[in-house]
Amino acid sequence: MIASLRGSVLEALGSTLVVDVQGVGYAVTVTPDHALSVRSGEEVLIHTAMVVREDDMSLFGFPDRERLEVFDLLRGVTGVGPKSAMGVLAALTPEEIASAVTNDEDAVFRRVSGIGPKTAKLIVLSLTGKLIAVRTSAVSRRPAARGADVLIALVGLGYQERAAQAALDTVLAERPEERQTAVLLRAALSALGPQAVR
Repeated sequence: MIASLRGSVLEALGSTLVVDVQGVGYAVTVTPDHALSVRSGEEVLIHTAMVVREDDMSLFGFPDRERLEVFDLLRGVTGVGPKSAMGVLAALTPEEIASAVTNDEDAVFRRVSGIGPKTAKLIVLSLTGKLIAVRTSAVSRRPAARGADVLIALVGLGYQERAAQAALDTVLAERPEERQTAVLLRAALSALGPQAVR
């Protein structure tokens, strides 16, 4: 199993990178945006998934572990193969995928080439509750957002992100000067009331 590659880019063509690792060139399928973001001769670290089939062995590469994890989750959905999973990641960021799943918006996936209505619904159903890490990491990358830590905590406790965000928005509006995470968290939990977590 090849989990990652570190080496220099020999070629970046379309959706394929050829990475030289100590004299061995590995062909890696990536998204077009990923291929465009690197240059020949550049040193790269690519997180990879190796897909082995009876008549084929392919490497799929990603700039970070987050995208690799989403790729693996997508491949676990009935009807979604590695190429379709790459198509989803080429069209949507992990945060957009997580948001579509959280908000039950299968139409987002229907806009991806090769994903039909039935598969789009299956993606939402199959990934529900499995993208918490993606959502919380997205929130954590916004350090200036007041209450970001509170939202992470609420999602971690099992509340649906949409309900948690609504409660937090209410608390932030009522307490515009409050900055203490513990105080905001208690208020948000109170606003959420006894509703069941996920």
